[in-house]
Amino acid sequence: MKVILKEDIPKLGRMGDTVRVAHGYGRNYLIPQGKAIQATSKNMKALEHERMLIQRKADLVRKEAQGVAGKINGLTVTISRKVVEEDKLYGSVSVGDISQALEAAGVEIERKSIKLDEPIKSLGEFQVSIKVHADVTAELTVQVVKEE
Repeated sequence: MKVILKEDIPKLGRMGDTVRVAHGYGRNYLIPQGKAIQATSKNMKALEHERMLIQRKADLVRKEAQGVAGKINGLTVTISRKVVEEDKLYGSVSVGDISQALEAAGVEIERKSIKLDEPIKSLGEFQVSIKVHADVTAELTVQVVKEE
């Protein structure tokens, strides 16, 4: 089944692309969720007009994401944790902790967009990648300090 994507879908395509998907995936998920329309000849003609509108929307979303990335790039968040012997953390700093620290700093971000290979288990300063948009990535500095 060929469909025209109305929004970016990871590992499938970008907004406005015509892609071939399994019938069930298109019929039961993409089309009812409003993420795609069936690629008929009528819809293909309408796509040319909509492609311009979709591109404007994509540019606006990308610009908004760059604004959020600009806030994050210069930001350092400090997270305090209890420490046991030899300055090792009692527990760890996870994606949820970083997300809460960002919210406290006034930046709303989805937890799944924070890329942390493994939880932070020691004191110090760490660089964390945040994928704000498919094309926009920001770097956040996370400082883990001893709780007093």
